[in-house]
Amino acid sequence: MKRLVVTASLAALLALSLTPAHAADIREPYGIGLEGFPYPYPVNLLPLVNDGEQLRMAYMDIAPAQANGRVVVLLHGRNFPSSYWAPEIKVLNEAGYRVIVPDQIGFGKSSKPVGELHFDNLARNTITLLDHLGIAKTDIVAHSLGGMLAVRIARAYPDRLNHLVLAAPIGLEDYRMYVPPTTTEKILENEDKLTADGYRKQLENNYSPNIPPEAITPFIDARFNIKGAADYARWLRAFVSSGQMIYREPIVHEIPLITAPTLFIMGADDHNAPGRPNAPEALRAKMGQNAELAKALAAKMAHGSTEVIENAGHLVFLDAPDKFNALMLPFLAK
Repeated sequence: MKRLVVTASLAALLALSLTPAHAADIREPYGIGLEGFPYPYPVNLLPLVNDGEQLRMAYMDIAPAQANGRVVVLLHGRNFPSSYWAPEIKVLNEAGYRVIVPDQIGFGKSSKPVGELHFDNLARNTITLLDHLGIAKTDIVAHSLGGMLAVRIARAYPDRLNHLVLAAPIGLEDYRMYVPPTTTEKILENEDKLTADGYRKQLENNYSPNIPPEAITPFIDARFNIKGAADYARWLRAFVSSGQMIYREPIVHEIPLITAPTLFIMGADDHNAPGRPNAPEALRAKMGQNAELAKALAAKMAHGSTEVIENAGHLVFLDAPDKFNALMLPFLAK
């Protein structure tokens, strides 16, 4: 029964994201701003300047039919376009929330900068977006890399946050303690060699081995159809920069200092640990004990708690949507 729920949830996401390229099994190139890849709601663009570079931040702003006066910002992970939040947007809208869903600079339909990515810039950009929309205070629900960003926002701008939900975040350990530094050039080479089949195996092994293969096809397309773009090299450098940002800018030491009410929602089967293949073999098994790491960190927080969903992986809100929503909605409503 559980697997039928997962399939139905992800099939809905698939229906929102499929493109004609599937029918002919041909990879029609997307632009590096995911031009050609459909999002479930209209996309707006906010001009920004990061480190002297003119950029544009893409975002969706979805109003509910019956507003409760509250706003939720959804922060995406590294390997996914923000369109994957479609099921949660619907759930939150039905509960009365206005939902803001940005693509961070370097990701999705936002600009791919020439300069390096930094969590401080991404946090500042997100607050600039809220200022642009006239939003003084918000709740944040963040997944994976988005969880690392949410921690930085909660620390740097505590007065802008009501509640924080960290859905299977990464960064719950300092990866520098396990993984030796790797040059950007080497990572560029490795990422460029990655095939669509190899990437599919990464997603299945690192995110959820139970996700139906057809449901992750849009994620494969969102990444590999870009390879046909004329400026693919710029996209690749931005993607690699995001990986280096995760490694070089740990946030785990800041988590106990967060003052906002915070709920970790973890998949029991989530053992995602960026950089694990590059760690010494003796250390790899120690990495990615994410549910236990979340419990330990929540215990150090003023208002932290952790819920673990069995038979769910890194894509916890897609793996177990009913259980996830049953935890998220009451917490946000407090």
